[in-house]
Amino acid sequence: MSLWLLAVAAGVLLAVIQYGWRGFGAGWSTLLPAILRIVAITLIVALLLDAPVAPARRVPSWVAIDASMSMARGDTALWRTALDSARRVRADSTFVFGDSVRPASSRSKAALPHDQSSLLRPAVERALGAGHPLTVITDGELDDADAVASLPAGSRVIVLSRPARRDLAAVAMDAPRAIVSGDTLEVHVDVQAGAGGSGAGRVMLFLDRAALGDAAVDSLPAYGERRVDIKLTPTGAAGPAVLRAVVASTADAEPRNDTLIAAVDLSRGASAVFVSTIPDFDARYALAVLRGALSIPTRGFFRVAPGEWRIDGALTPVTEAAVRQALRDAPVAIIQGDTSAFGPPRAATLGPVALMSSSATSGEWYPSAAPPSPLAPALAGLVWDSLPPVAAPETPPRGTWTGLEARRNRGDERQAIVVGTDEPRRVAIVAASGLWRWRFRGGTSADAFTALWGSIFDWLAAERADRRAAVPDERLVRAGDPIRWRRGSPADSVVPLTLRRRGAARVDTMTLRFGTDVTIVETPPLAEGIYDVTTRGGNAVLAVNASREWLPRRPTVPGGAVRGRIAAASVPGLRQFGWIYAAAIVLLCAEWLLRRRKGMR
Repeated sequence: MSLWLLAVAAGVLLAVIQYGWRGFGAGWSTLLPAILRIVAITLIVALLLDAPVAPARRVPSWVAIDASMSMARGDTALWRTALDSARRVRADSTFVFGDSVRPASSRSKAALPHDQSSLLRPAVERALGAGHPLTVITDGELDDADAVASLPAGSRVIVLSRPARRDLAAVAMDAPRAIVSGDTLEVHVDVQAGAGGSGAGRVMLFLDRAALGDAAVDSLPAYGERRVDIKLTPTGAAGPAVLRAVVASTADAEPRNDTLIAAVDLSRGASAVFVSTIPDFDARYALAVLRGALSIPTRGFFRVAPGEWRIDGALTPVTEAAVRQALRDAPVAIIQGDTSAFGPPRAATLGPVALMSSSATSGEWYPSAAPPSPLAPALAGLVWDSLPPVAAPETPPRGTWTGLEARRNRGDERQAIVVGTDEPRRVAIVAASGLWRWRFRGGTSADAFTALWGSIFDWLAAERADRRAAVPDERLVRAGDPIRWRRGSPADSVVPLTLRRRGAARVDTMTLRFGTDVTIVETPPLAEGIYDVTTRGGNAVLAVNASREWLPRRPTVPGGAVRGRIAAASVPGLRQFGWIYAAAIVLLCAEWLLRRRKGMR
């Protein structure tokens, strides 16, 4: 009502300004157009304010039921309780949400929840668009808990609690993608307990069907986490294989989260040898790119004290003579730290070599450009301003081409920090330290770190040792996640491949299309299982784990009423009636005609 009073006041005020108080007492010839002016201005202002035209009424609520797999974790009691709660609300419309939001049918209610994610935001946006408060029924384990704050006013969240059961789940596994047969390495497996904690158990590792090792896990409190480190020595035929981590504990309630699988590539010999005299984060992360992102079978050696060397991973002692021989025979060699530890670096190895110098000067050098070079295609899309600074030597390195330039303190002084030489063999010099900050920051900076080192290693090896046209990019994939594929070589822009799920007769085909300077493409998610991939240049294995909905998680939202930021539209506004616009125009025209007949302007 206050909006209408404001509109009437505006109409009267403008009429008084136009006609004056005396005009209202000058007879109908002046009073009638003044009244028309009041009514017309009142309607126009009311339209601008969208004044209400009917008493407020209660907007019926909608119901959204969480249909993710976690609603059936343990048993179906929680899902049946959710359906009973929805019936008691007596909502105007009922929806289910998870992977998407859709109307709830009798068929969807009868079936068990099967969505592989718990995304509430699409349901919130639908309720906001229609102006209905929303009653959300969930187990509280939402992937986008912040969406609750955007619910319309009058909404509420009903969080159903399930009995606290004892459970131990394998949630993550950190292992190299490329493994050299016979090398000792360390695999990290992260386990987590459920709402009722977990009993003591064991973590076991298998490569295909062969047992590699195991470790004990103590009992954990509710939602407790533990990292288990297992050293192992894998052996077997060269090619793609499946690394499997299995957890077992007493009174385990959910077997579907006990196994993690990851695809690895087993090689008979190393395709690259990494030697570091000062093992630091630069060495650690560059070595991870070799083994992880590029799938190059790599053997690493670290000098931990003068004359004392260790093999990366298990830190097994090795003689300096053995390191010298491995470096000399390496197809691709990388020397980090004291590059002259074995004499002139170009004489220490016979193949392509990368030299990572550690001598640095004061001041901060910010990467600024990638001049034309063999590395330029991979570095073309980098956002230089987002990269942390590095340290560079006083004397810049020399080469036949420059791969990366930097500016001191973002000033005008420029210096090459990555150079290369093609003849008589390929040599790359990385005269900068602190590149690890790129990887440590994550996001686009981490992608830049992988792009830089990946392009250097690719160039040294004259295309990476992996000749396959495309391979899965992620080491750990879960059902519901898009599949990321990494390009094999710049020449592979259109890659056909076939997938066959083990245990099934069906063979699927797809074609990956990589655009210019694009190294990663995504395809839709796949069901849980192990897939044999065949593509140009060789075979690969894609391991898809069970959905993360089976993992124990703390509830991310509380139950109760939600105040909301936007009120539900419960009163029809004047703008809903199109004839009001026409009426305002007719009134103004009638007033103008009466004013003209009286001789007024």
